[in-house]
Amino acid sequence: MKTLPILFTSVATLAVAGCSGAYGETATATSTQRSATDTAVAAPATDISQLFEDYDAAQLELSPMSKSYRGIRDADYGRWGDFSDAAEKREFDLLMSTASAMEGGYDLASLNAQDGLSYRLFNAMAERRASLFPFRNYGYIFNQMNGAQSQLPAFLINIHRVSNESQAADYVSRIEGMGEVVDTLVAEARERADAGVMPPDWVYPYVISDVENLVKDGQSNAILDDFAAKVAALDIADEAKMELVNASLAAWSRSAKPAYQRLLAEMKRQQSIAPTDDGVWRFPQGADYYKALLANYTTTDLSADEIHNIGLREVERIHGEMRAIMAKVGFEGSLQDFFQFTRNDDRFFYTSREEYIADAQAKIDALGEKMPEFFGVLPTDPLTIKPVEAFREKSAGKAFYQRPAPDGSRPGTYYVNLYNLRDMSKNELEALAYHEGLPGHHLQLSIQTQLGNVPAFRRFGGVTAYSEGWGLYSEELGKDMGFYTDPYSDFGRLGMELWRACRLVVDTGLHHKRWSREQAIQYLTDNTPNPDGDIRKAIERYIVYPGQATAYMIGKLKIMELRSRARTELGDRFDIRGFHDTILTSGPVPLSIMEENVISWIEQQKGAQPVMGQK
Repeated sequence: MKTLPILFTSVATLAVAGCSGAYGETATATSTQRSATDTAVAAPATDISQLFEDYDAAQLELSPMSKSYRGIRDADYGRWGDFSDAAEKREFDLLMSTASAMEGGYDLASLNAQDGLSYRLFNAMAERRASLFPFRNYGYIFNQMNGAQSQLPAFLINIHRVSNESQAADYVSRIEGMGEVVDTLVAEARERADAGVMPPDWVYPYVISDVENLVKDGQSNAILDDFAAKVAALDIADEAKMELVNASLAAWSRSAKPAYQRLLAEMKRQQSIAPTDDGVWRFPQGADYYKALLANYTTTDLSADEIHNIGLREVERIHGEMRAIMAKVGFEGSLQDFFQFTRNDDRFFYTSREEYIADAQAKIDALGEKMPEFFGVLPTDPLTIKPVEAFREKSAGKAFYQRPAPDGSRPGTYYVNLYNLRDMSKNELEALAYHEGLPGHHLQLSIQTQLGNVPAFRRFGGVTAYSEGWGLYSEELGKDMGFYTDPYSDFGRLGMELWRACRLVVDTGLHHKRWSREQAIQYLTDNTPNPDGDIRKAIERYIVYPGQATAYMIGKLKIMELRSRARTELGDRFDIRGFHDTILTSGPVPLSIMEENVISWIEQQKGAQPVMGQK
């Protein structure tokens, strides 16, 4: 799973999560917002790429945090932006008005291939956003997965770079500004809760724990420790360092900490009235909301029932492949017995974090050596593996990826959650590393970020079925590349694929068929080899992040279908490197456009010379 820029105010923004956050300027900068928006929707430029550049510039002016993700450190570097619903509407209006200007000013048929693709992708992005915008107040601002309570500190720690004294002062400014941001989000969460939109009761202990980790009296916290470490590394006088550290302490005590304490009080209030039902079916228009989410994440028109049935079919297939491995290792008993064995035997778990990270690094390094055999375009950014920070590891997911900065100032980062080593099976280590690192998200996002000849919304945007479909495909590709030599590791690969098949079942079960959390947990317990803690955390993720988990298997199945078609039609002319480059060098696209791209590549290759040894 790749991480998203911080999205608290609206589920609608998830449609373009990779290229923007849900942020705008502060309320004092209204004139700047208006002028930026007006620029983007003025009479179309002669070159459509200029329209997209104007849109990107206007969007960045509405989002200081998006600038930081891009590595832009300008006069806005010390600001958060506007988290209000009005700001969300401004960002949506900017997108819609730009789409309208594009449609009114350009003839798709007259554009060259690259500009035509950009036109279609921008239009598709706008349509997805429009379908979700009516439900923008249905998201959970504070939750255990990507809630604001932990994502604000994570942004400062992982994104806010401190290379000089000025940037350190900007960090202090952002600590000072956290008070207003948190209060704005608390007010919005209170309004949603009063309207019946709030997470289930079990979510609140996670959020409360995250907040309490930051506001404990007499202790430092992750933000202040991070700032002190960054300042200590600066080449400035010790007196200046002390002044900056003292300023951060004062800003925290004056602004951020009181706001977090108000957040804590609100979370405890909501906990006392929180619902026990888990799915979004309980919301007003909950069925329409979930339908829109499925369409957004999968970029298909598959219904919840169709997705559920695909999941059941894939679970049955993978169980059959698992039984073959069970026979290979000589295990006697049922598949469920084998699940219990791999779930509980000590041989399948690490005893130290350092050992886990070292092995993950070794697997990625070994695979990296074989990359040129399977890819013509390779990543240009370094990759690092890091454990999830202690302040959020209890609530965070098991693994995720943060993309590199386009200016090279930040590497791609594979975060692995080692809070409980019994939740992180050795059997799954390879598949997880290939998904998040190479040839998965790091390859895909490094290539995407460095696509300098396409509009920014394509370089920094996201289509979940494409990105997560590629991540899941990468797990199986590792086997094609000669890895998973240990049958238990290959079983772990199948377990990871099974996990994504089961997601189709449990996500639709929770949000469409009205399953309880306990029913969904039991389904995974009966049908997967994953540890109990892993199962519980996964179901809790799907509950607060409805629909997203269905994108992985739907996307992977499409890539596998297209690869099979290409091999069948091209025979000796099939080049695995060319196939992969065709998928990756377009940047994220809906699955229907991915299919068009591959079909076009197939037709081009039919006139080319055979490529021996690349079947």
